[in-house]
Amino acid sequence: MSTEHVLDHRPSGPVRARIRESANKVPEVTVYFWIVKVLTTGMGETASDFLARLLGPVPAVALGGLAFAASLVLQFAVRRYVAWIYWTAIVMVSVFGTMAADVLHVGLGVPYTLSTPLFLIALAAVFALWYASERTLSITSVRTRRRECFYWAAVLATFALGTAAGDLTATIGLGYLGSVALFAVAICVPALAHRTRLLGAVTAFWTAYVLTRPLGASLADWMAVAGTRGGLGWGLGPVTLSWTVAIIGFVAYLALSRRDTAPAL
Repeated sequence: MSTEHVLDHRPSGPVRARIRESANKVPEVTVYFWIVKVLTTGMGETASDFLARLLGPVPAVALGGLAFAASLVLQFAVRRYVAWIYWTAIVMVSVFGTMAADVLHVGLGVPYTLSTPLFLIALAAVFALWYASERTLSITSVRTRRRECFYWAAVLATFALGTAAGDLTATIGLGYLGSVALFAVAICVPALAHRTRLLGAVTAFWTAYVLTRPLGASLADWMAVAGTRGGLGWGLGPVTLSWTVAIIGFVAYLALSRRDTAPAL
């Protein structure tokens, strides 16, 4: 699904050029977007667990919250899409979103059967407020401060929802590998529905966006957890490091090639 299919209304001429220049706070949706997105979801899952074990839950959440806030401040400060700044913010959202979901479950004892629909309601509320205010949920129209606030609120909600949903399926009998298979199939549904014109572009995009979280997180968990829990037993630290290296590699390529940056019109 490319960015051209995610834009609701595309003006022409000089107006279109001005809009594209001011909307350049998010990347073009290419295959690289989806690859890095899945990598950030898995890395955020294992990094959150690794930090909680290394530092303790409270210091880890505090550190994650500070890093999350700092990354968003930097993202809001720039006036155009900058690959390393944007994807750093996504990584921090992934780590902190995982912590938010885990705090509800581990710290407050809220079951995944309850937290998953709660995060779904929160995401629906963000989308409702966004659409009521801006009349669009298109990511290529994120060109004002208010729309950017809605965008990042939605991104945070999708990560928390995806975390809870992935943990839910893993604990009700599917296991991590079964969850990977489930969400790999599920993510094909909005893509096929969009290709056959059964689902609008924006709805298909956000549906797939939500599903990347449990897909990546389940895959990373499967790689990290011990064989007695149905995983490969590679460990949280090595999996976090390897996925981080992969993210850095792809983001560096995108920063240099500008393959995910809209051309000036």
